[in-house]
Amino acid sequence: MTARVPWIVGVSGASGTPYAKAVVNGLLDAGHPVDLVISKAARLTLLDETGATVRDAHWADDVAAWLGTKGDDLTYWPATDLAAGPSSGSYPARGMVVVPASTAACAGIAIGLSKDLLQRAAEVNLKERRRTVVVPRETPVTRSHLEHLIALHDAGAVVLPASPGFYGAGASATAQQLVDFVAGKVLDALGVTHSLFTRWTGELNAQRSPLGGP
Repeated sequence: MTARVPWIVGVSGASGTPYAKAVVNGLLDAGHPVDLVISKAARLTLLDETGATVRDAHWADDVAAWLGTKGDDLTYWPATDLAAGPSSGSYPARGMVVVPASTAACAGIAIGLSKDLLQRAAEVNLKERRRTVVVPRETPVTRSHLEHLIALHDAGAVVLPASPGFYGAGASATAQQLVDFVAGKVLDALGVTHSLFTRWTGELNAQRSPLGGP
């Protein structure tokens, strides 16, 4: 039997929960198992932005409703469970994404605060030298936030701001296309194959022409 080795996805309280949904669905669509951790603050943001609720006791139904898919190879860990698998370096994992990453989450991970499972799991993945991607969305940023992002970079994380490009769909891009662009860049950083956006070809407007794609 092949051991299950998931990607861990942590959702913190910053605005941008659609990015998390797109990343999780992208990983599942590519056939990768996912371990999901949603912080206490993220539940409030999720409710505000999407109307979705996630309850620990009913996570399977709640997460499936949010993602729009059952997610057969998805495991949920309560953010308060510091004895959970991802809190240990001996727990098998490919790496971790924190999306969106709030300023508080970035600071906590950067200084090793481990106030909840999300921060602890991210610290574990950094210390184990596993691929770790942090997706900050806050703008503008303070000096302290920049310093924490630099610390994360120096610790080995990929700092990937939620900054969508328009070359895949043009100025008339829908919100979902912009979300998918960021999610696709996250999957690129993880080395996971996807088709979430049209890639630059080196030819102006080629990707939006009738012969070049959407």
